[in-house]
Amino acid sequence: MSELKFPTVEQELNLKKLELAALLEITKAINNNLPEEALYKIYHFTLLAQLHIRRLALFIHDEEWECKVNFGTEHNFREIALPEEVTDLREITAMSRLHIDKRWQDFETIIPIIHNNRILAFVMIGNVHSYYTTLGALSFVQTLSNIILVAMENRRLERHRLAQEAIRKEIEIAREVQNMLFPKSLPNNAKVSIHATYIPHSSIGGDYYDFIQIDSNQFLFCVADVSGKGVPASLLMSNFQAGLRTILRQTTDLGTIVKELNYLIYQNAIAEKFITTFIGLYNAETRELSYVNAGHNASILLLENNSYELLEEGCTMLGIFEDLPFLTVTKVEIPPRSFVFCYTDGLTEVFNQDEDEFGIENTIRVLQCCRYVSSRNIHTQLLQEINTFNSSATYSDDITLLSCRFK
Repeated sequence: MSELKFPTVEQELNLKKLELAALLEITKAINNNLPEEALYKIYHFTLLAQLHIRRLALFIHDEEWECKVNFGTEHNFREIALPEEVTDLREITAMSRLHIDKRWQDFETIIPIIHNNRILAFVMIGNVHSYYTTLGALSFVQTLSNIILVAMENRRLERHRLAQEAIRKEIEIAREVQNMLFPKSLPNNAKVSIHATYIPHSSIGGDYYDFIQIDSNQFLFCVADVSGKGVPASLLMSNFQAGLRTILRQTTDLGTIVKELNYLIYQNAIAEKFITTFIGLYNAETRELSYVNAGHNASILLLENNSYELLEEGCTMLGIFEDLPFLTVTKVEIPPRSFVFCYTDGLTEVFNQDEDEFGIENTIRVLQCCRYVSSRNIHTQLLQEINTFNSSATYSDDITLLSCRFK
């Protein structure tokens, strides 16, 4: 910069005194762990009082350029966008060298603040003490600004790290809670064999399945899907599971169970969360299955001759209305060697490159082809089929499969 001059010895001495005082002020402010707004104010007054810098604008890059400090200028630079010509600078530059808006003539010098080869900020100064016509003094302003801005940057990074750590722990707890929701064992006896597969899309899914033995002849099974994912979905699902088991201790009337679950979810759902579910109540003595499909994918009843029935009667999804507008409890006879297959939409809503859906037709086709293999192998075959159908082998949702083979 041709405008800059080297100071005399006396100037140099006075300059060092001012700089030490400024450095002390800034260091004390950082060590006192003051909030960012207070640090900006101290930075402002330090440059004005100690270094006699009378015009200044400090632009910080936080997703976009924003003016955090502005004083002594004719224009309000908090409302003025930083010119692209400025953002390209990497060294101290005289404003007169740039061809930009005349408003920027309030300043004489632009000082970039760089940390780890990344631009953190730009300091514009003007109407300065004569000492600050020197490159050494300007470098000190750069150093001083760097100290306070890097300290704030490190503080932000630490806050971000702590927030991420808190989220990680929250997810870990939610995952443990979710794992506790699933039954520890499923029956394989003279009456029924049940097998389940759960594949979460992310670390915390929104799907759920359950099996509850009521007495020697009756049991309840269900599959459910919460709108959304993550911790809120996991917490709502834990409410659903706890509510289901509590209500079931009081009544085995499926209509009452669903109504009570709906009210529970309506009262506890956050934002626009809701649950779709298929709930079946089986009586082994009468071979009768009572079920309610609450806005869920139709479960498939596959008979021994490979004919099938879709179990889709019931009500709307749970948690939308305080009182369900309609509710049907349907009863179907379960002949020997029948097979009931429940699932969530992560199975059928898989798309290929032509945007065709895997759908329920393909699901039924696989079930019919694999009718007499084990439920575990049926699930494996279904997952292989959707992997082949979706060549990217990625899923956009959780996948839950529940098979009930009635003997």
